Amino acid sequence: MTILTVDRKELEKRVGKITKELEKKITDMGTPIEEVTDSEVSVEVFPNRPDLLSLENFARALMQFNGKGKIASFKILPPEKDFEVFVDKSVKAVRPHTVCAIVKGLKFDDAKIKDVVDLQEKLHNSIGRKRAKVAIGIYPLEKIRLPIRFVGLKNEDVKFLPLEGKSEMNARQILKNHPTGRNYAHLLEDTEVYPIFLDANNEVLSMPPIINSEKTGRITETTKDVFIECSGHNLVYLKKALNILIASISEMGGQVYGMNVKDGKDSYVSPNMSYEDLEFKVGDIEKTLGIGLSFKDVKKHLARMGIGSREEKGKTFAEIPPYRADILHWIDLTEEVAIAYGFDNFVPIIPKISTIAEEDNFDKTKRMIGNCLAGLGMLECSSFHLTTKKNIKKMHFDFNNFIEVEASKTERDVLRMDLTTNMLQIISENSDAAYPQKIFEMGRIFEKNYEKLEIKGQKLDCSDTGVVELEKLAIAMVDERMGYTEMKQVLDYLFKMLGLEYSIEMIEDSNYIIGRCGNILVRGKEVGRIGEVAPRVLRNWKIRFPVVSCEMDLEKVLGN
Repeated sequence: MTILTVDRKELEKRVGKITKELEKKITDMGTPIEEVTDSEVSVEVFPNRPDLLSLENFARALMQFNGKGKIASFKILPPEKDFEVFVDKSVKAVRPHTVCAIVKGLKFDDAKIKDVVDLQEKLHNSIGRKRAKVAIGIYPLEKIRLPIRFVGLKNEDVKFLPLEGKSEMNARQILKNHPTGRNYAHLLEDTEVYPIFLDANNEVLSMPPIINSEKTGRITETTKDVFIECSGHNLVYLKKALNILIASISEMGGQVYGMNVKDGKDSYVSPNMSYEDLEFKVGDIEKTLGIGLSFKDVKKHLARMGIGSREEKGKTFAEIPPYRADILHWIDLTEEVAIAYGFDNFVPIIPKISTIAEEDNFDKTKRMIGNCLAGLGMLECSSFHLTTKKNIKKMHFDFNNFIEVEASKTERDVLRMDLTTNMLQIISENSDAAYPQKIFEMGRIFEKNYEKLEIKGQKLDCSDTGVVELEKLAIAMVDERMGYTEMKQVLDYLFKMLGLEYSIEMIEDSNYIIGRCGNILVRGKEVGRIGEVAPRVLRNWKIRFPVVSCEMDLEKVLGN
């Protein structure tokens, strides 16, 4: 949850006087009010709405929700001479992509500079995942000469004065000695080249995702024209972050120009502020919300959320704003309609059937398992169902079995095949935390399955999609002296609490140390695996200490 704090007078210039009625509408819009004072208004912004993290974007959304604002439109002028960015192949291994824009005719003052920097940092910490996925740089155009090059340079070839620095430094000196460099040094550790933006005079603009140059990267009140770049690993995130920033800065009176980004054989104009079509059916929204709706009703509700819509050749389309990063599916449109309709207006209906509710036995047992493991001093984790091919490659899995998500809009493009991979990722990302670390997770994994079941003489597919979901439990422990015996003791206790007997059959598995790995058997059937993780796997994850893990199919364990 991010708190957006804006100047009350500036907000009232855009939306009118802050009354109790308007305060309620702010909350109804999905941004609960944190505090209202004579000078400031603070609201909570949920992670799915990074587009609301600036005064300008928030005010536009509130005016639309209040029925007084039109669907936003953005004019992007074509690139002028030398409005180009060349992405060199040398940067591909460290930070391969960038999107850019130029904005002219801005009138900055202290408050506006603060707003822009504040939005920049909020985007870094939200959609940018603390600069790992997106880093944003803003530069005064009068101090640089176009075109721009995005290159990868060796440490000895990098030398510039960083913002707030006292002297010129090379890349490693910045990461070691500059406060901002130390904060984000982990993003460029073990790299042979460093990403650098250079202008036509070979002046350094910045070393993303770390810091700008003092000479070419400081915005002041005299700045009228700016060059903006977003760099990272995934173009989808970069485009959304840039669009959010452009949507905000354009409200300050600036005129946005496109830039030709030339990336090897690929060439495109950035930014793209056009609306995207998303097909939906009014009936689906009606059925989901349980209220009667016509297309006219849906159109009105979506307009209050800043989303256009139209009917065309018997189909209905929503027009998704370029700054909205959270609308991916018609169910997201359903949520938008529900917000605009007003949750207070939904009338609860008592079902016409009478039943006595009871918690499912499987869920009861899962809760008991969680309590048992928590009692052993373990922390429960909840990781994403989606992972990356990069993570899969760190384990020794059969690559023919992983399930890829079609047209994924994020770098997470593979359904997880196990929980242990996620456990190792969590341990890797918390390597600086105190030891021992003991964690567990209960959740679904996904496997390919094209088997057929015979039911009443008919052979039916196990799954319509060829994918089955399995409920698993994974436990991982790491410490300087952690081994197979410690995990065996955990299993002894857990199965005793479940009232079950189990045995272990020693096997060989390339992910585990030979002689320290086995299948877990219950009622003579394999239900899981236990073992000490192999050193080469630990090296892939940059884990310094021994890790022991186990993973079990809970449905098989409990006989479901």
